[in-house]
Amino acid sequence: MNTQMNGNGRTENNNTNNVNGSGRNSSRMNEFFQNQLKDIYWAEKKLVTTLPKMHNAATKQELKNAFAAHLNQTKQHVETLEKVFKMLGEKPEALKCPAMDGIVTEGENIISETHSDTAQRDIGLVFAGQKAEHYEIATYGALISLAKKLDKNDIADMLHKTLVEEKEANKLLSEIAEKNISYKSVASREPVEA
Repeated sequence: MNTQMNGNGRTENNNTNNVNGSGRNSSRMNEFFQNQLKDIYWAEKKLVTTLPKMHNAATKQELKNAFAAHLNQTKQHVETLEKVFKMLGEKPEALKCPAMDGIVTEGENIISETHSDTAQRDIGLVFAGQKAEHYEIATYGALISLAKKLDKNDIADMLHKTLVEEKEANKLLSEIAEKNISYKSVASREPVEA
């Protein structure tokens, strides 16, 4: 707690560590929260354009289906974020997310550096997909915590649904990799049976 003397010789509480209190710190936390929403909004919109490329590059039908299903979810995540911005009285705005931009670039490199119709490419796509999911899981988890601290529980509830879907998508990618993709084929660059 930070206290200081006022003009009358009395001490006043000048606690700027209170996240959901009034004042400068609360304003900064709200601004930080909105900037993080802009970041994940950009990331989700980027994935809407990236997931079809991953779908087309995948060999295994189950992996293609996973990317197609997650594309539909991702479009819903964009709409959810747009509703959150509206609840905050803000216009939806995307702020370039360097982390997701790097992950997407890495995924594009995997596609260009691997042979089509190989387990190697599918494993690479799973890696790229899971990196994106892990970023989203971390971001949504942190946004939910901060929303609760800022007394934005309705927003936290909306983002929680998205977090659950991101975790499910990550789990599905793991299951596909473990069940359907032969690591022996990856080592030999043999074609994969769809």
